[in-house]
Amino acid sequence: MKKDQVKDCKDVILSMELIAENLNEVIKVLDREAIISMLQEILEGERVFVMGAGRSGLVAKAFAMRLMHLGFTVYVVGETTTPAVRQQDVVIAISGSGETRSIADLGKIVKDIGSTLITVTSKKESTLGRISDIAMILPSKTKNDHDAGGYLEKNMRGDYKNLPPLGTAFEITSLVFLDSIIAQLITLTGASEAELKSRHTNIE
Repeated sequence: MKKDQVKDCKDVILSMELIAENLNEVIKVLDREAIISMLQEILEGERVFVMGAGRSGLVAKAFAMRLMHLGFTVYVVGETTTPAVRQQDVVIAISGSGETRSIADLGKIVKDIGSTLITVTSKKESTLGRISDIAMILPSKTKNDHDAGGYLEKNMRGDYKNLPPLGTAFEITSLVFLDSIIAQLITLTGASEAELKSRHTNIE
């Protein structure tokens, strides 16, 4: 890279504005009843399992960490210490497209077991969206949306050159949404920040 090649940071600011715009648009269309059902299932489930691939998997792990801080028994699907899923458990899948093969296949297994399947996705009519007991729809550009129209074109100005790449919009939106679910669970369980901190790892 040539010295002094960077002349400005306008794309940084524009990308942040587009992400914030997407978040505000998603908030407007969130299914409030689905959120209530999701919260109820998490509270009533025996254990919670989370799963996702790639960066969505990292979002799932971040959510699992906060659930652990709240005192829930929670596991990340795919880890070597994760036990068998049972009918009384709740499984939360995170997939922007709802078609990620590994996660969609696991979703079908979850349904065969009889567990509750909750999917956070941007595609209601996807494989995971259709088979889930609860589908939380977060309309956002995913890595498979190369020439999106409709919702994204209307609300994201159609400026994909400066939009954060691939599935970043969905991943950030799902992270914010799931952290907000944690905020509601803190209220519902009456947990204090001191309690959360007491469960935070002490060997990092």
